[in-house]
Amino acid sequence: GFAVDNTIGATPQPNPWTKPNSGTQEWVEFFRDHRIGHQLDLAGDPYCSKLWDKDIAPRLHLLFEDLKGEKEIKPSLLHGDLWSGNIGSADGKPSIYDPAVYWGHHEAEWGMAWCAGFGPQFWEGYRSLIPQDAGFLDRKPLYDAYHQLNHYNLFGGGYIGSARSDLENLKKKLNAKEKS
Repeated sequence: GFAVDNTIGATPQPNPWTKPNSGTQEWVEFFRDHRIGHQLDLAGDPYCSKLWDKDIAPRLHLLFEDLKGEKEIKPSLLHGDLWSGNIGSADGKPSIYDPAVYWGHHEAEWGMAWCAGFGPQFWEGYRSLIPQDAGFLDRKPLYDAYHQLNHYNLFGGGYIGSARSDLENLKKKLNAKEKS
């Protein structure tokens, strides 16, 4: 959460605080209700909403099973809308702007990577500081879906197809986790 609600682009973004010393469980609840759930409410797409409500949200915690104990999620301050259009320079120094800031799981920052243009050198440097968790690739469609839904809410069009694809991918990953 954050001290105030804000926006991601022109879309309202609710930021209620979770309880103090929040971890993985609270993150799952926050992202479920105040990120994907909120975007789905705005989108009004019955297919995505049913897929989320019936097949994904009740099992979302399974995607985070690797983040318990010593790997428990510790909130990080996130830009929230990090992509190449929000990165520049000022006086020759790197600059990021137009944030949709909140405290959350550091992996959520990469939900816009599909249009960020971060090259291999960036990822190598980032991963040298914060190694990729084992479940990241399973969670990535969750974070992508949030931004695809937001883009649909802002611009319409084909973004809903991308969001559906991300949600269907999540359902498949959850089905596989339940079978293992």
